[in-house]
Amino acid sequence: MTTAFVFPGQGAQTIGMGKSLADAYPAAQAVFDEVDDALGEKLSALIWEGDIAELTLTQNAQPALMATSIAAMRALEAEGITISRASFVAGHSLGEYSALAAAGSISIADTARLLRTRGQAMQSAVPVGEGAMAAVLGLDLDAVRAVADAAAQGDVCQAANDNDPTQVVVSGSKAAVERAAVIAKEKGAKRAVMLPVSAPFHCALMQPAAEVMAEALAGVQITAPAVPLIANVRADVVTDPDEIRALLVEQVTGSVRWRESVQAMAAKGVSEFWEIGAGKALSGMIRKIDRSLACRQVGGPEDAKAAAEA
Repeated sequence: MTTAFVFPGQGAQTIGMGKSLADAYPAAQAVFDEVDDALGEKLSALIWEGDIAELTLTQNAQPALMATSIAAMRALEAEGITISRASFVAGHSLGEYSALAAAGSISIADTARLLRTRGQAMQSAVPVGEGAMAAVLGLDLDAVRAVADAAAQGDVCQAANDNDPTQVVVSGSKAAVERAAVIAKEKGAKRAVMLPVSAPFHCALMQPAAEVMAEALAGVQITAPAVPLIANVRADVVTDPDEIRALLVEQVTGSVRWRESVQAMAAKGVSEFWEIGAGKALSGMIRKIDRSLACRQVGGPEDAKAAAEA
């Protein structure tokens, strides 16, 4: 069975995530220690016993979710399953950084610092309250693009995340996204739900953050991943370090082409997806994209042991 390892994005965070991994596996604990050291603070304390509102702040959630994913990866390794078990890696938005860290392309410390910078830059790119995102349920990508175009009216409004055949997220100026929610329902969407996010990710309003990330990524060593990456903005294989660097910058303002990424991996023979880290959101999307694809979550010690036994 050909397998891909996929890594979750923002929204999967919970207080206590990864604690059972750290308790069961010294190598998993070492990941949280390394992230704490890289950031110069006890992010692990926030993750395990902090306030969910503080953990959900973009600058905290991004490195926290990466740390949890890599801790799960270390648990798998302790059970004898290495990254070479996967034919491809991919991640949803910030999860792309987790995928690259798991594949040895960027060090854990550098990944933690990049995600802290990315979170801060995305948060400060647009004043709070001026941007918004909404999930449109029941319309396909082309229909949502048409909705976004109609709603823009001189403001920014873009299809930001093509998650699965039933869900496309729009992002942009608050007024434009609110207009898009109304237009989407008029065009036959089942629902259009405003999302509780602190900034309008993956749209042109994030250009200041893209410039910050271009500078940050220029100073970081990136090597070819041990397993090919399916990149968010291209929905295709990328292994060249310079290309990876450029696409991580482009990803800040570009769409997350998750549906196409999963379809691309399936077309290359992948029949099983392992969701490495917190939550089950990606598995839910993958099942909606293609019911024939098998999904396995690896978020705790029992999951790592079950994967090894299987």
